[in-house]
Amino acid sequence: MVDRLKKIQEKYLRLDDELSSVSDPNKLKEIYKERSRLTPVYTKAQEYLTISKDISDAKALLPNEKDEDMHQMLKSEIEDGEKKLEVLSKELEVMMLPPDPNSGKNILVEIRAGTGGDESGLFCADLFRMYNKYSDKCGLRTELIDSSPTGIGGFKEIVFSIEDERAYDIFKFESGTHRVQRIPATESGGRIHTSAVTVAVLPEAEEKEIEIKESDIRVDVFRSSGSGGQHVNTTDSAVRLTHIPTGIVVSCQDEKSQIKNRDKAMRILRARILDQQMQEAKASSDAIKKQMIGSGDRSERIRTYNFPQGRCTDHRIGFTSHNLSSIMEGDMDELIEALLEEDRASRLASAK
Repeated sequence: MVDRLKKIQEKYLRLDDELSSVSDPNKLKEIYKERSRLTPVYTKAQEYLTISKDISDAKALLPNEKDEDMHQMLKSEIEDGEKKLEVLSKELEVMMLPPDPNSGKNILVEIRAGTGGDESGLFCADLFRMYNKYSDKCGLRTELIDSSPTGIGGFKEIVFSIEDERAYDIFKFESGTHRVQRIPATESGGRIHTSAVTVAVLPEAEEKEIEIKESDIRVDVFRSSGSGGQHVNTTDSAVRLTHIPTGIVVSCQDEKSQIKNRDKAMRILRARILDQQMQEAKASSDAIKKQMIGSGDRSERIRTYNFPQGRCTDHRIGFTSHNLSSIMEGDMDELIEALLEEDRASRLASAK
């Protein structure tokens, strides 16, 4: 442990030196990001090494100490220090796990109606509201990218971004099928209706990560559909991008400006191409599969929201909360922490 921590110290101090010698803005950004990631580990490592040295010094003095009170004080110092080291060691094992390559990125969240007709579309709106409220609570910025309203308050599909270096780490386990069981407002017989929506969490790709050639894109423009005012419905402001090499198609129509819609569509396209690359990599790596909570398959049923029983169950980790109403209002801390804790435990087990 001591050798590993000294290497972390050396790396952190080397990054400090590089900050004063590097002038390239992109390189500086990478160094700041890596230094920021290492800062809490470096601080904890300093504490561990200091206590470790104090214990060594006390052990060296102990055999020659004749004063009984001083002898007991040194023994007590050693015992207390070793208990602290045990706690710090466990914390550092978690902190030194290899970071997720997408950690620190903004994300795009796509919510799509599945089985269940109008009720599925309404639940899309409910999940969008839940994620928005939790993002506000965490101080994360959200922005609507594109949507296809159903006309009764729901969505066939809605895409939005969450911008913060914590965004991916917080929401990365939300991808999958979310099932809802409740009595629709239109159901006169009071029967419970089951419907489902799919959620995809896509890390945003920077331009340097995913290079898209203009020759690889087919651009179509068309009139926006749905509500939005006379200007939206009478001009060709909506944009459809087709990425020829992958066959990925993206449409965006929420903005009145064709240029803004094209920019947003490009953000979605880059994220989907990156996601496709990630899915292909996961499919070929058993090691990565073992570290994941669930398979990461969009079709995997990950969670059930049972409104009559006020229950929310995450099937991947066996987590159940009977406080569904609070969760739908954005009180997701307990659920998110349970997912992150299970992920940490799985990764630690795989690392041993």
